[in-house]
Amino acid sequence: MEKKIRETLEELRVHLQADGGDMEIVGVDGKKVSLRLKGACGCCPHAAITIKEGIQRVLREKIDPEITVDRVE
Repeated sequence: MEKKIRETLEELRVHLQADGGDMEIVGVDGKKVSLRLKGACGCCPHAAITIKEGIQRVLREKIDPEITVDRVE
């Protein structure tokens, strides 16, 4: 499952990069994913929405509905 999560996150990175941001995968522990948003995304007031309604939603739809994504500072 970790491989699928990492592959999907790499696919999603291009969308963040298109807006001047990026993400760093801090860790994947089972169904818990920790990410650090960087660049424009790191200081964006909508970062929580990006994590939960964007990245987490896609991972849940594509891989497992129990995946949780948390932002790490």
